[in-house]
Parts: sequence; structure tokens; C-alpha cells
Amino acid sequence: MDTLHSEPDSIYDILGVGFGPSNLALAIAVEEHNEGAPATERLHAGFLERQPHFGWHRGMLIDDATMQVSFLKDLVTMRNPASGFSFLCYLQERGRLTDFLNQKTLFPLRIEFHDYFEWAAARVRHLVDYSAEVLAVEPVTTEDGEVRWFDVISRDPQDPGRTVVRRARNISVATGLEPHLPPGTVLSDRVWHNSELIPRVAGLTGAGTPVRRALVLGAGQSAAEAVDYLHRTLTGAEVCAVFAKYGYTPADDSPFANRIFDPEAVDTFFNSPPGVKQSLFDYHRSTNYSVVDMDLIQSLYATTYREKIQGRERLRILNVSRIRDVRALDDRLDVTVEFLPTGERQVLAVDILVHATGYRPQDVGALLGETAKLCLRDEEDAVRVGRDHRVEVAPQVTAGIYLQGSTEHTHGITSTLLSTTAIRAGEIRDSLLAHHARTAPALADRSA
Repeated sequence: MDTLHSEPDSIYDILGVGFGPSNLALAIAVEEHNEGAPATERLHAGFLERQPHFGWHRGMLIDDATMQVSFLKDLVTMRNPASGFSFLCYLQERGRLTDFLNQKTLFPLRIEFHDYFEWAAARVRHLVDYSAEVLAVEPVTTEDGEVRWFDVISRDPQDPGRTVVRRARNISVATGLEPHLPPGTVLSDRVWHNSELIPRVAGLTGAGTPVRRALVLGAGQSAAEAVDYLHRTLTGAEVCAVFAKYGYTPADDSPFANRIFDPEAVDTFFNSPPGVKQSLFDYHRSTNYSVVDMDLIQSLYATTYREKIQGRERLRILNVSRIRDVRALDDRLDVTVEFLPTGERQVLAVDILVHATGYRPQDVGALLGETAKLCLRDEEDAVRVGRDHRVEVAPQVTAGIYLQGSTEHTHGITSTLLSTTAIRAGEIRDSLLAHHARTAPALADRSA
């Protein structure tokens, strides 16, 4: 495989791996700094994204689904309320500011917020290479044993058979979450993760494929949304929701509980001993994990009740139950569902099985390869990360690794959410500037 190397004088101060909301927010923070900084204090930034264009959970952009965080927790406002990259500036440019305000809501449609992300990403397009999947990150060691740079190897967008090597003083890893599936799950045309929901359903309806019964496994927001969407879209199908709880659990969005998403809460969590960290996480899981908005719960319940009155129950809630077996046949799936209190089992003939079983952070070690060996780890074998989101590394390493999204163990529940994205981007930028100021004189001395 041919390899292209970036020019020696084009070393990046920060090179982002992945270009979702987290690294998009960082790109904006760097761009805003560079606009008013002298040339010697500007940061040379670049970002690599394996998708051909910006996209954020496209498979779940249900037309009437709303965000679960305030629009004020956009890419910039919490860091810089005067930024021209805010959601309000987006609305103004789109000609919808007054219309949005008249709704009297803090929670935009998810499709609108995605359009906002695309609008912001287009404004920093010059910093991003799309269709550039990162294959490896290799440490670069000087003659005196110092690891001063990383070589980031990615596919060439112009020629997938060729790789490109870019050298960077720091990297920001923000590869997002990957679908989580039960052990032994085999994906197919009939078995999906909910991240593929909309394109998969569109494929069925477009081809006129009949669906008699669809089954959704899971009890969180995405599961409830998938159940509702399938029920509304596949109007001739029975839709079954399977979960181990007695009923959907409402999300705790009360004001005091929501303070766990405040920027100050990150400091509290970071400085707490391990036992307190675990307690905080356990206490406040109900703000985000395996919970559903109350409006959606009530809507689904109203649907089941209305169908009982009408005598045709298309929406079935199989609670306190688990899937015990999935058998793939030529024309269907035979799914064995067990009612846990009695152990009674029933076999359902199913056309579609949707696993709404959540997401998990991608394995940073697999991406970093040899570079991962330079990262220090704690007693639980988790990567040690500083308050500025910079990984703690071996003494000979002066190049920096910043993590976005894989730091729940150090920075708390907001690490994989949008709530503190803007603040985190500013903290990483400020850390980069601090290290840049310290290393610039040293590099000048070495070259003298």
C-alpha cells in the first residue's frame, strides 16, 4: 500500500480523530482563538473523519423526536455565549429565530439540532478531511528517547488503496460510541441495532416487504422511540416491546438531579475518591441510562389502552421478560421470550428484531495500538486522565493525547453526553495553549 507523508513543516498542534459533536466543538474553539491571536500563538489544527460527510446518529433522526438537552447546551454557548456558532445564530441565519421562540421550548427537534451541527461543521470544513478512516497512531521517538510527536495514519480519501501519514504534537480522540449488542447476536436483514432504524424501515417500506410482527428489545429512550416509530410506520404490523422491568422508567430531569450535568459537577466528580465516584454514578443513572421521557411513556400507554378498547392490540408490552433464543428461518425469526416470574416461555414468529440495547465507548487501546502502551493506568486498569482531559503518559512522552467521550470513570456521567461539550472543548484548547507556550521556547532552543 502506497503512503503519503505530510510535509515536515506542517506538523499539527492538534489532530482530531473523529469528527462528531465533540471534535466539532474543539474545532470551533480553536478557530475562534486563532481569529484573534498573533501568528505565533495560533494552533495548527486538523480533523479526520471516516464518514464521507458529517453525521450524528442519523439512523435515529425520527421526524418528531426532540433533544433531551437544552438548546443552550449547544457547541459553544456554555463556553462563549457571544459565539457566532451558537444554535441561536443558526436559527437567525435560517430565518426561524422568532418561530422557534414562539414554541416556548428549550428542546429542539433532533432533526433540527442535527441540521445545526451540519451548519457548524460546514463553517469549519477547511479543517476536516472526510472519508479518512484512521488506521493507526504511532509514537515518534527522537534520538534522545523523547516521544515528541505522533504519526496518525489514515486512508487517503482520494485513493482508498493508499494511506496518508500526518504528524501531530497532540491528538484528540473522539471516536464516539459504538452499538452494544447482547452476546451471540448475529446481525442480518431481520436483526438490527436501533442505530439503523430509519434506513432499515425505509428499505422495507420502499420494497413493499410485508411485516407482520416486529420485536424491540430494550427499556431506554431509544427502545421506546423505536417501538413508537415502528408502530406508527408499519401500520399493519404487531409491535412487541420486550424488557426485564415491569414498566418503562421515567427519566429524572428534576432541577436538583440535573445539576449532575453542570460543569462544576465535573470538578466534584473528578476530585472525589473512587467510592464516592461510584455512588454518584449509581445514584444518578436515572438521569440518562435506561430511562424514558414521561411524555413518551404516557403516549405509549395511551396507545395500548386505546387499542384494548378497539379490540385490536397491535402494541404489546412484554414486561418482566427476556429473549432466550433467536432462531433464523428462511421466512422469519422464531424468538423465544421468557416471562421471568414464572419461567413460562413462548415462541414468537417475528419478521424484525431490533436491539435497542445501547452504546458503549469504542476501545481506545485498539485505535492507538503501540501508542496505548505509553498511557498510564489506574488500579482498575482504566486509563488515567487529567482534569484537562489529557491522558497521563510515561515520563519520556511530551506529545499529548486528549480523550473526549471515554472518561466516565474520571469526569463523570456527562462524558458521553452533549451537556458539557462546549466547556470541555474550551478546556482542551486552553490546555493545548498552555503546553504550546511551555514547549515553544524549548523547541526554539533545540533548533538553535
